[in-house]
Amino acid sequence: MYSVITTAIHYGLNAVAVHVEADICEGLPCFEMVGFLSSEVKEARERVRTALKNSGYPIPAKRVTINLTPANIRKSGTGCDLPVAASILAAQGILDEKFLSRYILVGEVSLNGAILPVNGILSAAILAQQDGYEGIIVPEKNAREAAIISDIKVIPVTTLSEFINLCEEEFPPESVFQSAGDVWKTEYSVDFSEINGQKMLRRACEIAVSGMHNLLMIGPPGSGKTMTAKRIPTILPDLSREEKLELSQIYSICNLLDENRIVKNERPFRSPHHTSTPQAIAGGGKYPRPGEISLAHHGVLFLDELPEFPTKTLEVLREPLEEKQIHLSRIDAAITYPADFILAASMNPCPCGYYPDRTRCNCSPNAIRNYMGRISQALLDRIDLCVESQEISYTEMKEKSFSESSAEIRKRVEQVHRIQSERYKDKPYRFNSQIANSDMDTFCRLDAECEARMEEKFAEYALSARTYNKILKIARTLADMEEEEQIRWKHLEEAFFFRGPNKKYWR
Repeated sequence: MYSVITTAIHYGLNAVAVHVEADICEGLPCFEMVGFLSSEVKEARERVRTALKNSGYPIPAKRVTINLTPANIRKSGTGCDLPVAASILAAQGILDEKFLSRYILVGEVSLNGAILPVNGILSAAILAQQDGYEGIIVPEKNAREAAIISDIKVIPVTTLSEFINLCEEEFPPESVFQSAGDVWKTEYSVDFSEINGQKMLRRACEIAVSGMHNLLMIGPPGSGKTMTAKRIPTILPDLSREEKLELSQIYSICNLLDENRIVKNERPFRSPHHTSTPQAIAGGGKYPRPGEISLAHHGVLFLDELPEFPTKTLEVLREPLEEKQIHLSRIDAAITYPADFILAASMNPCPCGYYPDRTRCNCSPNAIRNYMGRISQALLDRIDLCVESQEISYTEMKEKSFSESSAEIRKRVEQVHRIQSERYKDKPYRFNSQIANSDMDTFCRLDAECEARMEEKFAEYALSARTYNKILKIARTLADMEEEEQIRWKHLEEAFFFRGPNKKYWR
């Protein structure tokens, strides 16, 4: 007696189809599972055996062999429990294998026969759609997530007994889950209109999102750096449906989707604590999982109190900031996760936070130098904009004058993004911050006057080649914000202004 059932395991961001083969034959009673299995998959043997017994379908006293293919991919997670149980029941003739071959099965089984939710269901549903399956059978608590993919059937089940009964009826129409409500609506709980003053900080944020540049804010405690950073996602254009699905897949794998809304509609804002390890930031583990930089994909990664982060943690950001993805290599797997985010960071100008105001700052020059020196020049070169935030006066704090909303700023940003989209339609990149070095002369060409002035500035600021190109890219964004094709000196001058704090604090 032989049967095969299809399930899905997530491998990186996507799911991979796995065939669960069951063979029941005469011989010494035993239950073997093979196929490059992790410990939690091997433990399915005891969970399934007990769950079937408690559901009234005990495994016969025969030789039972379960094989999960392909054998070259390590199977992990608890989602293989339900397909293992289904393959045994199909091999016994209790379930129709031919009927079940039209579906992907995913779910964990408890000892009493209840079917429990698992992570990564969205990736499994996308796989079912792409491979032409009729539908997917999932735990009831995962049904809303799977139903995001609207053109496949989603069959929620709560127990093994219910699953068997539904299979015998061949899933009547009333057993198919029907999603209710608008799951694609974008809503933010914060807005730029809540910020008073800080004109230059607001300007820097608009430039950063217009060209997808990285941003560093320097200023005393309580000057609004964190408050401003939290509102950066609200001025980015809304995510496309494809981007929302990609982001939701990442959050589904990490079990971070909101049960009430399911789809990750808003641009993410991730703010890891400064004690976070390099593995927490980059991702990893024995079986690699997404880290903070992947959870910030299409959004903002905010590092508050930047010098407080360990050097090793900061240095893992260097490659993802350039490549917009992270490659994780382990003994059992080599996986690539997306990591296309804006890096926004904030810091105090000294350990106490009040330098250069010597009426309040008592830090020694050596202490300030050591504090600033915690950030490597290699990382600073990858931060395009640097802006100082000033302390807010009582008048500014209490002033109720008109302040632009996120929606108004976002309209301007969307126009700049459209300009870049048209300009780079034949290129592998989409934004000014990503212009390849080979295309700098094409898209950031300077006239004779600008060339002459830039030569002087190059020596004055002791620029590296990378920093020089960063300034040209910022100037390109500033020109796009004014809908000008040619970069002018005023754009370069403003770009240098936002490099000024860098020169001031890191001589």
